[in-house]
Amino acid sequence: MGPRFLVYASCALSIWGDRMWHFAMSVFLIELYGHNLLLTAVFGLVVAGSVLVFGALIGDWIDRKPRNKVAHASLFIQNSSVTACCVVLMLVFSYKTEIEQMWHGWFTVFCYAVVIILADLANLASTALTITIQKDWIVVITGDNRGQLAGMNAAIRRMDQVINIFAPLSVGQVMTWASNVIGCGFILGWNLISLLVEFIFLSRVYQLVPPLAVKSQQNAGEYVIERQVELTNVPGDLPICSAVVEFINKPGIPEAPTEQKSSPEMQRKSVTKLPLCFRKMHRMLCTCRDGWKAYYRQSVFLAGLGLAFLYTTVLGFDCITTGYAYTQGISGSLLSILMALSAFSGLMGTILFTKLRKHYGLAVTGVVSSLLHVSCLMLCVFSVFAPGSPFDLGIFSLLTSKNSSLNHETLQKNQLHIYPFQRNINQPILPDRSSIHWTNNTVLLDSVHGSDHPESYISIILLFSGVILARIGLWSFDLTVTQLLQENIPESERGIVNGVQSSMNYLMDLVHFIMVILAPQPQQFGLLVIISLLFVITGHVMYFIYAKKYKIKETVIQTNSERKPQNPSV
Repeated sequence: MGPRFLVYASCALSIWGDRMWHFAMSVFLIELYGHNLLLTAVFGLVVAGSVLVFGALIGDWIDRKPRNKVAHASLFIQNSSVTACCVVLMLVFSYKTEIEQMWHGWFTVFCYAVVIILADLANLASTALTITIQKDWIVVITGDNRGQLAGMNAAIRRMDQVINIFAPLSVGQVMTWASNVIGCGFILGWNLISLLVEFIFLSRVYQLVPPLAVKSQQNAGEYVIERQVELTNVPGDLPICSAVVEFINKPGIPEAPTEQKSSPEMQRKSVTKLPLCFRKMHRMLCTCRDGWKAYYRQSVFLAGLGLAFLYTTVLGFDCITTGYAYTQGISGSLLSILMALSAFSGLMGTILFTKLRKHYGLAVTGVVSSLLHVSCLMLCVFSVFAPGSPFDLGIFSLLTSKNSSLNHETLQKNQLHIYPFQRNINQPILPDRSSIHWTNNTVLLDSVHGSDHPESYISIILLFSGVILARIGLWSFDLTVTQLLQENIPESERGIVNGVQSSMNYLMDLVHFIMVILAPQPQQFGLLVIISLLFVITGHVMYFIYAKKYKIKETVIQTNSERKPQNPSV
């Protein structure tokens, strides 16, 4: 019952609940709207937009508050939001006919809005909890032992891969053999029990690891000077101002220059003249601005940005790729087997990461993982031009010729029923995209009509061979960048920088859905594959630039230490 075991148990319970909820939510939204994907599309946009907007604010809140209060508050908000959402869904499923007749149908719209808002709030709280535990707590628990840090990161990723298979299966069986109402009740009960157990476990970890109660005050004087105007919400708030001045003038914290003192003072006077709501809005905007600035000035900025670029891809087991495979004659059962193989490939990636990091270090591990990832994805590019591929750039001319009835019939015949706004929690790149995707591939297949068998399966075999094998390098690279962020981000900025990183991940993920909107035909999927590979290569090139700077800096430090004269008295 040591700290690491308790963290593993808490993460396992949290991940299991998240996976069940994400799976069931996609089913519920489709059932609510009559097997239409509109609600799923709206929900995906709301989730992505909220993390994009509030990512920095969540990170700033994590940095400012004590660790135990952040963890407990995030845990309570997440589980209570899911519980409330389940109650609303149970009422809607049980009294759907009566609800549709109230307020001329507008009460139904109100219920949909409540469900989406509660689910989005749960996702934001889940993002905060993931950043707190997986990006901060385990760094403090392992201390300076980077080997233990790598081991904990890899262990949590392995749990995520295994749970990702069995959690949706468990709740799916309940919903299939019972009903959606029973499924909601099952998730509700799990969240209440999980809330209690996780609360006890995290509280115990906080007691067993005293350093968790202490937060670094590095650069605190500069932080207070920069944020002085944002912290002052009431005109003439003399206690706050005096506290700030007293803190700045403490021994050990350098006094700010006169120009720096006068400028914030003038800004404070101008801001305090505004109404309260505008002052709060100004504070939030300043927090977001400071968060993005802090993210940009990190030494691992290029590595984090490179990881975000990997989200702009259709080469994963999301609704886009699986929907395309289904139209090419791949059955749902075979797709399930391929997803299991993908999970096994991800487990191999975590093992590869621990081996490479132990022998060659993080920087080299990232380079090897990048080369392996890109090499495997080249199979996907080969699939575009292989026999059986529907790739045909001539479809663009059909799209621009709206006056031709023949072209219109051709488009109708070859229409690919994929829904780009859907999000998929199974996207393996997200370290915390607990985040991040909210669609179920099995549900998508109910709405997709499979086409006749292609002339050759060579193209689809190459495509999924590349996607599955690339998971080894992808997961290894993901763990590499994750640990680089953990080791190099100052403790005082760990929350806000990781919050901005989550925002960047969602932003780049939205770009890949926009690509699918612009090129939704099966004949255009090959073009999406090529564009995805370009984004992936760009992300890895950013990492190569970072790794080169990292190695140069490491060499300089080593050279200086060797040239330093030895003290003969030692």
